[in-house]
Amino acid sequence: MLTRFVLIETSHAGNVGGAARALKVMGFDELVLVAPRWPNVLDREETVQRASGANDVLDKARIVDTLDEALDGVSHLCATAMTPRDFGPPTRAPRAHFAQLLPSLSGAEAEVAPPSGVAFLFGSERFGMKNEDVYRCHVCLSIPTAPDFGSLNLAAAVQLIAYEWRQALGGFAASTPAAPVRPVADAAAVAGMLAHLEEALVAVDFLDPAAPKKLMPRLNQLFNRAVPTPEEIHILRGVAKAMLKTAQQAKR
Repeated sequence: MLTRFVLIETSHAGNVGGAARALKVMGFDELVLVAPRWPNVLDREETVQRASGANDVLDKARIVDTLDEALDGVSHLCATAMTPRDFGPPTRAPRAHFAQLLPSLSGAEAEVAPPSGVAFLFGSERFGMKNEDVYRCHVCLSIPTAPDFGSLNLAAAVQLIAYEWRQALGGFAASTPAAPVRPVADAAAVAGMLAHLEEALVAVDFLDPAAPKKLMPRLNQLFNRAVPTPEEIHILRGVAKAMLKTAQQAKR
């Protein structure tokens, strides 16, 4: 299964190197940096030193400008945040969520296919994740910590999530996963459909762009829970297209 770790607006080069090392020891190598502080962070001396030999992970890592560019090919998004949001996806401990996400590995029967890919999103060291990035995720993973001191180093957080995910996948002796039950639309397809739907909702005067409130994040969460297939996304985009056409004809 495609597994990607995404660091958003990382400010310390050492944490990038530490994250690369964390991924390598857990058998992962997909690292994407979204708008890091240093454009050359993958080549900085501190990064390479902290990677401690995980140079292949750094060589493969990508730097992109936006979160959308980091999510190609993945269908399940996991935010990481120590502070639960009043609004947004459910907050769960990693182990509990992974058991629900991959029931077949615990002997349960899955109703839908496992995700085509999973992305773990980590915010900046100073500010954590932005609300709008958390809202588009399926879950917010919170690592249980001491109640009076819950501040985790970024690279340490990556290591913990990578370990829990490796264990959820069956460790390093995992057998071949079962064949998918049905395909799942990836995050890019869902985001494109939501943008199309938002345009249509504005056109039919259901959504006021001057006061959108949280309609689109709520719809985002609805579709995350529904786990739509590519075909279903295609149908929804057809609905949006018909709405736009009808609205345009009504205004003539």
